[in-house]
Amino acid sequence: MTRGRSTDRSACDHGAMVSETTSPYDAPRQPRGPLALILLAIFAAGLFVGFISLGNWQVRRLAWKRELIAHVDQRVHAPPVAPPAPDQWSGVNAGDDEYRHVRLHGVFLNDRQTLIWTATDEGSGYWVMTPLQMADGAIVLVNRGFAPADWCGREGHCEPGPTGETTVTGLLRMSEPPAFMRHNDPAHNSWYTRDVGAIAAARGLADVAPYFVDADAAPAGGPSAWPKGGKTVIQFPNNHLSYLITWYLLALMVLAGSIYVGYDEYRLRTRSLDKV
Repeated sequence: MTRGRSTDRSACDHGAMVSETTSPYDAPRQPRGPLALILLAIFAAGLFVGFISLGNWQVRRLAWKRELIAHVDQRVHAPPVAPPAPDQWSGVNAGDDEYRHVRLHGVFLNDRQTLIWTATDEGSGYWVMTPLQMADGAIVLVNRGFAPADWCGREGHCEPGPTGETTVTGLLRMSEPPAFMRHNDPAHNSWYTRDVGAIAAARGLADVAPYFVDADAAPAGGPSAWPKGGKTVIQFPNNHLSYLITWYLLALMVLAGSIYVGYDEYRLRTRSLDKV
């Protein structure tokens, strides 16, 4: 009798152990239903098409950026030409005209000069913007170059600019919009961007071109006095190749994930059929 009760207790203990180790969560996952698969397929297809479209867009942007860089490089190193005349000003735009190498003839209006705060490889200082009045009366603002902050001295007496008929060569630039953090303050003669319209209004100038010109550097061996021209920074960020690789990789990841899910569903259904 004692031996029989011991055997029954062992059987109960074994059954308890089996029930403790068996859980509904350990059961094999069942295949997804048709609705869930349809929704997953639509979601994956949308992601795949979206990523491919973004990658294709970056391919076009890359081609456009490379063409732009090539055109700008060609303009910068081309022989100087006449600037757009007043009857052409309405059609001047960054895509067709910015960084064009131009030559101007006229007289500087040194009493209408404007100093724009800036920072260059020479340190902090000013862009020296001086109006140049040409023979037809039209005015072009010329950025004669960079000058250090102490160029005008403690009493603000800047060195006079060139007088008489002057020839200037340089790069055509589009008017700059107001700065995001620091705004021009014409009333206090405080300037941070080369905003042609605002400068012209503050200095009482009429018939002013909608662009300005960054003067070329002085010839080698010439005078080294300030301001120094030739400080134009020509740099176009070109990250489109890395962007397009990223979008295409994401598309491949979506495709790989879809293949995995499809194979997993096929395996589950095959196993379910084998048990029938």
